[in-house]
Amino acid sequence: MENVNILLCCGAGMSSGFSAQKTRKAAKKRGLTATVEARSESEVAQYLPTIDVLLLGPHYAAFKDEMAETARPHNVVVNVIPQDIYGMLDGDGLLDFALAQLATAKS
Repeated sequence: MENVNILLCCGAGMSSGFSAQKTRKAAKKRGLTATVEARSESEVAQYLPTIDVLLLGPHYAAFKDEMAETARPHNVVVNVIPQDIYGMLDGDGLLDFALAQLATAKS
């Protein structure tokens, strides 16, 4: 797989920052080239041209459709991080989830 660019979005980017760090470590352990960043909702639009997947914190689930519509012209996959992965700051689980979203979008 080529480089995958993942953007995590939550309110202030704090909890997603920890998740991003753990997801980068998980990708490195697997030998995957992955860019994983965390940003606040207000910054998302500027990153859309450079990312493959936008994952929203569970508390942003209500914005999924709106974000997906904004991301559509950039072919960015948008989904909500499952609560169990988000709550446990599960980097491996988050990486698996992101890769599954990409695989589903390509099929």
